[in-house]
Amino acid sequence: MTISLILDMAASSHPDQTAITVDGESWTYSEFSSLCAGAGSVISASGAASVVFIGNSGIELATALFGSAHAGVPFVPVNYRLAPAQLERLVARTDDPLVIADPRYTTDLPSDLRLMTTEAFAARAAAADPAPAADVFPDDPAIVLFTSGTTSEPKGVILRHSHLLSYVMGTVEFDSAAATDGALISVPPYHIAGMGTILTNIYAGRRLIYLRQFDAEAWLTVARSEKATSAMVVPTMLERIVRKLDGKAADVPSLASLSYGGARMPLPTLEAALAAFPDTGFVNAYGLTETSSTIALLTPDDHRESMSSDDPAVRGRLGSIGRPVPGIEVSLRGPDGDEVRPGEQGELWVRGAQVSGEYMGIGSHLDADGWFPTKDLAFTDGDGYIFIVGRNDDTIIRGGENIAPAEIEDVLIHHPEVASTVVVGVPDDHWGQAIVAVIVPEPGTAPDADELREYVRSRLRGSRTPDRIAFVPDLPTTATGKILRRQIVSDLAEPRQPV
Repeated sequence: MTISLILDMAASSHPDQTAITVDGESWTYSEFSSLCAGAGSVISASGAASVVFIGNSGIELATALFGSAHAGVPFVPVNYRLAPAQLERLVARTDDPLVIADPRYTTDLPSDLRLMTTEAFAARAAAADPAPAADVFPDDPAIVLFTSGTTSEPKGVILRHSHLLSYVMGTVEFDSAAATDGALISVPPYHIAGMGTILTNIYAGRRLIYLRQFDAEAWLTVARSEKATSAMVVPTMLERIVRKLDGKAADVPSLASLSYGGARMPLPTLEAALAAFPDTGFVNAYGLTETSSTIALLTPDDHRESMSSDDPAVRGRLGSIGRPVPGIEVSLRGPDGDEVRPGEQGELWVRGAQVSGEYMGIGSHLDADGWFPTKDLAFTDGDGYIFIVGRNDDTIIRGGENIAPAEIEDVLIHHPEVASTVVVGVPDDHWGQAIVAVIVPEPGTAPDADELREYVRSRLRGSRTPDRIAFVPDLPTTATGKILRRQIVSDLAEPRQPV
């Protein structure tokens, strides 16, 4: 079985149901399936060993994904926001590719590439005679995704058909959506969520509603006009939606489910969103590229129970990633490799059929028993809820004491004059590392550095008090909201005005 089966099953079950809507234009499942078969013919005729996609989300993205599976070659969506030299390096690392790119990006690519614009690709796919699907095996590569490279050069994660099918079929019930259901998709195509939303929603029989470029006002407009019943956002998107609403109700009565993930969600943003969407079920979906997307969920019931509880432990679950999805095992391990007890921090390891942990040119990072180290530090409560406290390599070691930046960030973000913050460690001759809190002030405010340090000191141990406060207009992030900590540390090393 391959991921082509997902579309074949959907098209066979409900051929006349709408599959995709983009900019007001729609395709039925039958039409979309034929388009993907034609795309497979175009890809096969090119002789390419892989397909690189550089562009926005839309019908071309979904067609290229299933067309690649039909042709039996890996699909490689890459970050169109990268500089031309970075794009060229990633394309060069891909095996003999056909590059399908939005016209605006083609001028930045080498002229000797096998290159096709998204417009030309869509036209050829629509006109092509569908060829028989290639012989593809479950363990063949289906998708290659480059990691964001926040701390190193991007690695190409290999997701095989078996990994993706295990994820989809283990977490979604086939044909479970109503004919009127529609999923609003605005996450980047080169992110695992961009791939997962295609596969899971088609398997469920849900219409894909694409917003090519995210904008908070456009998102709200499309959600209302297309009567979206579900959506997936990353924290930066949800923050912009909340700011756009400015305390008003969202007024999207059709929206039954809103999933978020990709980075840590600030609690004030989440609480404001829950208030703005009172009739929507929120889902925190935690996963990694290497795990074929979601491995843990904080469900709508968990959100509602937390919001209505007076128990601090239950209320605190809003800051968790929930509990593992079916088929996923988790293990929290200390530096010695032994499992830690509930409440103690350890590195999160995961195991399951959907877990790849394999990189292009590097090989598998699974241990002998199939466990994958996520590099995320976490702890669990007595009921099995998992709390991520940061990355292993984000830990600040100050005077021999290990300090999780998230502990300090979770305090600072509740200060009324702090819009967003990140805490990092920088080299220090005395302490080994000093704690620096980088703050984006709320508009119209001018927070005092000493007052912010005292704010932290009064709520945490003195050793957690930032040694320095730096104010910036914004924080550098990836498209999915992950903070570029390495860039921040580098910027802090440059001369700046003291605070």
